[in-house]
Amino acid sequence: MKDLLPDLCDQFADVVNVVEPMFANYGGCDVFGGEIVTIKAFEDNSLVREQVAQPGKGKVLVVDGGGSMRRAMLGDMLAEKATDNGWEGIIIYGCIRDCVAIGELELGVQALGTHPMPTKKQGVGELNIDVTFGGVTFRPGEYVYADDNGVLVAPHKLELAN
Repeated sequence: MKDLLPDLCDQFADVVNVVEPMFANYGGCDVFGGEIVTIKAFEDNSLVREQVAQPGKGKVLVVDGGGSMRRAMLGDMLAEKATDNGWEGIIIYGCIRDCVAIGELELGVQALGTHPMPTKKQGVGELNIDVTFGGVTFRPGEYVYADDNGVLVAPHKLELAN
């Protein structure tokens, strides 16, 4: 289903929060969603590396990179690890790199843009805390859905009526 978000907004307008338009799709999977796991880290993807190594079936990693446009929080090797471990997708309030390789993976990836510079690896960041960007708060355990129309957050898993 290419246009999932409009249908979700039509059916669940009273419970969903739509993120301000800012993201582009980079992954090989244009439509994705799942339970939120959050990271807050600025120009350091150490926690991203740790999380994509964990089982991620039914989950989406939401990374608050502070909106940095100076370094990439995700590259092809970490995206491939996420795919291998069953993650549904990764949303990054910041940049990615290796966008052509990431586009070939069965993984949903949305980010603000691309940048070729890697992050520093200092082990700095916070895991599974509420993060806010784009006018929406992402809470661990809630659900996020994304497609070419945007990104939305819901307090629980959403199922479209037939």
